[in-house]
Amino acid sequence: MLPAKNLVDNSGAQVRTPLLRALPRVRTDLTDRQSSPGRPLEVTIVNPLVEREWDEWIDSHPETTAFHSSAWARVLVETYGHLPCYLRICAQGEVVALIPIIEVQSLLTKCRGVCLPFTDHCAPLLFDAFNTAAVIDKMRRVARERKWNYLEVRDDSIVSDEAPASEQFYGHDLDLRPGAKQLFAGFESSVQRAIRKAQRSQLGTTVESTPEAMDSFYRLHARTRRRHGAPPQPRRFFANIQRNMIEPGFGFIVRVESGGQTVAAAIFFRRKTNAIYKFGASDERVQELRANNLAIWKAIEFLADSGVETLDFGRTAKDNEGLRRFKRSWGATEKPINYFKFDIATNTWVTPPKRDLHFHKEIFRALPITINRLAGAMIYPHLD
Repeated sequence: MLPAKNLVDNSGAQVRTPLLRALPRVRTDLTDRQSSPGRPLEVTIVNPLVEREWDEWIDSHPETTAFHSSAWARVLVETYGHLPCYLRICAQGEVVALIPIIEVQSLLTKCRGVCLPFTDHCAPLLFDAFNTAAVIDKMRRVARERKWNYLEVRDDSIVSDEAPASEQFYGHDLDLRPGAKQLFAGFESSVQRAIRKAQRSQLGTTVESTPEAMDSFYRLHARTRRRHGAPPQPRRFFANIQRNMIEPGFGFIVRVESGGQTVAAAIFFRRKTNAIYKFGASDERVQELRANNLAIWKAIEFLADSGVETLDFGRTAKDNEGLRRFKRSWGATEKPINYFKFDIATNTWVTPPKRDLHFHKEIFRALPITINRLAGAMIYPHLD
């Protein structure tokens, strides 16, 4: 873990964050062959926690999401103590690319740069498609200078077609521009029936930003993760999401109640016209109420009415056909999500061996929730 010091955020408040080692301004000495003639690329490593202009820069790109923001960087840094090494790549002062990267340090899992850890998908923001090859070259140079074991990019927009994907998922995007009424008509009949059933059950739904709503979500989250055979993320992770994402208005929590008890909850992030369905949890004991469907529908209504244009349903494992089918049933468009790992030692894009986690899932399903929570607090700082 890096030593910490107090920094001042944009509001003037002090925050505790890892001490930044010397982060050099990396310049090319010669014009890059891939760059426009006479326009060498200059790379600046930026700490978005103290760089006031980072959010202004990313908001100038139409595809920016909450994951690109300084608020999400703050969640990751405050929770796990990792180092933000965000890249601003320019040509003669003109921005070519903005790339969020977190330096993950662990004695168990080694040091690497990830764009971004605990993030389903985070595309580098490119302002000049002609510089793609030069941008990835600069990323590799930074990786070598930072002495990372590998660089991971969770998007294929700047990686050559010949590079093998280290992991593959499905993504699903829902166009919210038609409005709630037309969207509902486009859902598959199974989704429509589930929503109507939940409404007939007189479930209460609210869009909230309170710590109490986050507490209710986390209780269900711990149950849901145990059911899926995985430990929950540390409680402080969600406390930081509450403080840095939800309270400032970069996200919200949908809570569904029955008889005064929270039976489903979901966390959504938003930035400009793009929203992300990040976490969902429900009480399996009342699954027949279809509270989870109602939570998603409430969020879709709220986002569409708020002028948001796209809802990202997050990543889905390629072998999870049930979840894939569920997301498509909402009228979402399916897309591939590919991750890529560049190994610094071999100077190549690599495909790590697959690991069978089914045995681990059975263990976590059998453990009490309190032990699962302790395991999550110990394990997640070494993961990404």
